[in-house]
Amino acid sequence: MGRVLVARLDSLGDVLLAGPAVRAVANGRQPDGSQSNYVAMLCGRQGEAAAAMLPGVGEVYSWDSPWIMNPAPQMTGSHADRLIDYVRNSRITEAVILTSFHQSPLPLALLLRLAGVERISGASTDYAGSLLDVRLRPGEDIPEDQPEAERALGIARAAGFQLPRGDDGKLRVHSVPDVMDLVGEGPYVVVHPGAAVPARAWPPLHHAAAVELLAGAGHRVVVTGGPAEMSLTATVAGPSAQDLGGRTDLRTLAGVLAGADAVVTGNTGPAHLAAAVGTPVVCLFSPVVPAVRWAPYGVPLELLGDQNAACRLTRARICPVPGHPCLDSVSPEDVMQAVERLIGGVASLSTHASTRLGTRRKDRSP
Repeated sequence: MGRVLVARLDSLGDVLLAGPAVRAVANGRQPDGSQSNYVAMLCGRQGEAAAAMLPGVGEVYSWDSPWIMNPAPQMTGSHADRLIDYVRNSRITEAVILTSFHQSPLPLALLLRLAGVERISGASTDYAGSLLDVRLRPGEDIPEDQPEAERALGIARAAGFQLPRGDDGKLRVHSVPDVMDLVGEGPYVVVHPGAAVPARAWPPLHHAAAVELLAGAGHRVVVTGGPAEMSLTATVAGPSAQDLGGRTDLRTLAGVLAGADAVVTGNTGPAHLAAAVGTPVVCLFSPVVPAVRWAPYGVPLELLGDQNAACRLTRARICPVPGHPCLDSVSPEDVMQAVERLIGGVASLSTHASTRLGTRRKDRSP
């Protein structure tokens, strides 16, 4: 059994989207798993909890990357040595570096070479010299306008790794708990109003109005959010919804999302977590990044928001257009109708949707 490092150094959602690639690396170079590998997942602190939930991951090592994190840590000798020492002591001989189109694998590849890693694979626009043994050239060897999960899996396949027989390549997490004691009995819809950056946020009062409409239409609504979002979730939940703000860690949140008929959220980590547990998503998607790459993958989807707004493809964290028209143009009624379509099994799938998106009914198995 080989020891392979899989690296995805940015956020929770990015790590979840790496799941199919991780399973391919863990399975090895034969569909029957006869050459399986022990996978060490390298991620930043934001992705650590998600990495621990990915099938195929044997261990997780957290290291804050100075060229990925925002704000970025200082790149010092001792900071680099911490990673190099971990890799050496872990007897890792091969690495697969997963990046998005705007990221380079080369800084990490350099550190891994210094740690003695013999074979490194990644996608790089820049000449990689001796830093990569398997180099995919974005836009030439690997298409850029494809879902991020498929891009990552493409890098793993180029390294020679294959998904197990019968693996559909969708997102997946393990050890999803039963949370009935937290959410109660009966069907419900989850509304997750928080967003990591303001450019991707729908206004709180729009969320609150959508909750009222959903409740008025007979849906039980559960509002989720982290400890820093408790004021937001209280505003959104109001008197009509159950407020779970600050009451869930990532694993518990997975259980809450798994039990929902549909999830309403922005382009956030929980959107990808919902996809990983097979729950349909109404995604309020700001086009600062392309939906073809970053929309929830592999589940029935309603994609809302003006994808041709002036902020398109800017990767802005703060909306550069007065009035935030890409999302503010979406009404609470639009959201309620999208939820109704998903629950009714007539979702209007986004432009990257394919036959692999499946049906509304979920497989609850981990």
